[in-house]
Amino acid sequence: MTDRPPLAPTPSLDTAGARTLPAAAYVDPVALEAEKDRIFGRTWQLVAHATDLLRPGDFVPVTVLDQPVVVVHGLDGELRAFYNVCRHRAGQVALTKGNRKSLQCRYHGWTYGLDGTLRTCPEMDGTRDFDKADFGLVPVRVDRFGPFVFVNLDPEAPTLAEVMGDIPGEVAAAGFDIDAMSRVERRDYVVEANWKVYVDNYLEGYHIPIAHPALFREIDYDAYRVDTFRFHSKQSAPIRDLKPGEEIGRDRRYMRSPEGETDALYYWLFPNTMLNLYPDNMQTNVILPLGPDRTLTIFEWYYAAPGTPEGWESMQQAIAFSDEVQHEDIVICEQVQRGLRSNAYDTGRFSAARENGVHHFQSLVREFLGED
Repeated sequence: MTDRPPLAPTPSLDTAGARTLPAAAYVDPVALEAEKDRIFGRTWQLVAHATDLLRPGDFVPVTVLDQPVVVVHGLDGELRAFYNVCRHRAGQVALTKGNRKSLQCRYHGWTYGLDGTLRTCPEMDGTRDFDKADFGLVPVRVDRFGPFVFVNLDPEAPTLAEVMGDIPGEVAAAGFDIDAMSRVERRDYVVEANWKVYVDNYLEGYHIPIAHPALFREIDYDAYRVDTFRFHSKQSAPIRDLKPGEEIGRDRRYMRSPEGETDALYYWLFPNTMLNLYPDNMQTNVILPLGPDRTLTIFEWYYAAPGTPEGWESMQQAIAFSDEVQHEDIVICEQVQRGLRSNAYDTGRFSAARENGVHHFQSLVREFLGED
């Protein structure tokens, strides 16, 4: 990694006076290479779920962009992560997820304990000044929020708890026992746009009246708000009351809770993780750049056990509704990416009333890249 820029106490919050990132930040391959190092290489990345690592000996290979990592449930019960790279000649020690008491490179048979120590290295006896203790797997920081497993390649980055702030307590207070929820579906979408275009779009409700007519009918747009914190933001959108003549299942997907509390919460964790809470489900989104103008968005849905055929039907309807919104977002993001390549556009301005979340994100991007 390149030298780290000093982190400011907080990103700029002067949305009214700010300009957006320049178009080059979204189209230049050099910009993406800097982001891989300075942003994705220094932040917590959601890579696995606890169900992938239930038993001692379970392991799962993952990637942080182009960096191979393996997460293991040690025989001592500890969760650990390492670069998935043999210290001999860079073969991988885990090719698929599984359960073993050790990890073995399939190139020359070097074998490692689940604590990362090098256990066996065939035919190395004649090698001068070679000590197995110097050639263990290189550790990677790993932590959990409930069942969600995160890794961070930067040994000096803030802890996951520091980055998440009050999110765990607020999720619990909203009535979600996330450890008890089951993953019921995953869908991968490829968007022909820069990853930041997608995150920009996620972080504001400004486009909802135009781009998402069905979602607009569900929420109280006037009460929609975005609150920003050091490394995350929260969007809250109250489910609005039914209008006369509207019916659940026909005109509307959700009903406002009897307590009148906020019923939809959208948490974003810098740079690319989203946690969306609805009255009947939870959804995670992970946004991964595939190139300067191509992005993978991974959606996973979590539910408490529905228990009835009606519950399963409601679950499928919610997933279909989310899928509809996602396709609407893809259309918008791909249009924006084309516009960013235009000679007519360089930078824009923010809506002070609606785009403070976008400005917060872009300020963090500038900060991590060491820009003014």
